Amino acid sequence: MVIGAVLLRLTFTDTYERYVKGGMGFWLTVAGFAILALGIVTLVRAIRRSGSEHDHGLEHDHGIGVGWLLLAPIAALLLVAPPTLGSYGVGRAANVNIRSGSGVFEKLGRRAEPVEMSLVEYGQRAYDHKGTSFNGQPVKLTGFVAGDVERGFELARYTISCCAADAAPAVVRVLGTSGTPPARDQWVTVTGTFQRGGGDIPNLIATSVAQIPAPRDPYE
Repeated sequence: MVIGAVLLRLTFTDTYERYVKGGMGFWLTVAGFAILALGIVTLVRAIRRSGSEHDHGLEHDHGIGVGWLLLAPIAALLLVAPPTLGSYGVGRAANVNIRSGSGVFEKLGRRAEPVEMSLVEYGQRAYDHKGTSFNGQPVKLTGFVAGDVERGFELARYTISCCAADAAPAVVRVLGTSGTPPARDQWVTVTGTFQRGGGDIPNLIATSVAQIPAPRDPYE
C-alpha cells in the first residue's frame, strides 16, 4: 500500500518526471492504483485470517519483524522526494557523444528572434560541417550551470532514453559573459551565437543570460 501511495504521489505531483520520461506518467498511475488495490486486498485477507485463528484458539507470537524496516525508505519518499540530477554528475557520467557525418541540417533562416533549440541539437549542429548550418543566426538554449570556465560557464542538460539511470549530459560552453556567473545548478536561458573552435564542447558567445526556475521536465 505504501509503494502504491508513493507511485501515485509522484505521478499526481509530476515529480516522476525527475526520474523517467514524461510519457510514462499514465502507466505509473495505473501501476500505483494496481499495487494499492493489491495491498488493500492482502491486508483484508490477513485480518480475516488472524481473526479466524483467534476464534479457533490458535496463538502465535509474531513480535515485530525486521521486515518492516524495508518500508522505511519507501515511506520517506512520501515526505521527501530526491531532487533531479544536477551538476554533480556532469563530468562523472558519460557525456552525449556527438560527431559529424554527412550534412544533415539545413541552414537556419535569418530571423529577428533567436531560434530555440535543445543542447543536443546545438551540439549536433556544431559538429555538422563545423557549424555552418547556424548561418550566424542567434539561438536560445535552456539548461543548468554545471561549472565555471574562463570568461563564462558550462551549460548542461541531461538527455534520457528511459529513466534517470541512463541519463547523459549534453554540455555547451557559454562565453562572453561579464560579472559573476550564475551559481552551480541554477537554471538559465542563454541567447547567443555559435563560435567555432570549442573542441569536444561547443562554444556559444552569449548576448544575454536570464535566470529561470527549474522546468517541470528537466530532461531533453
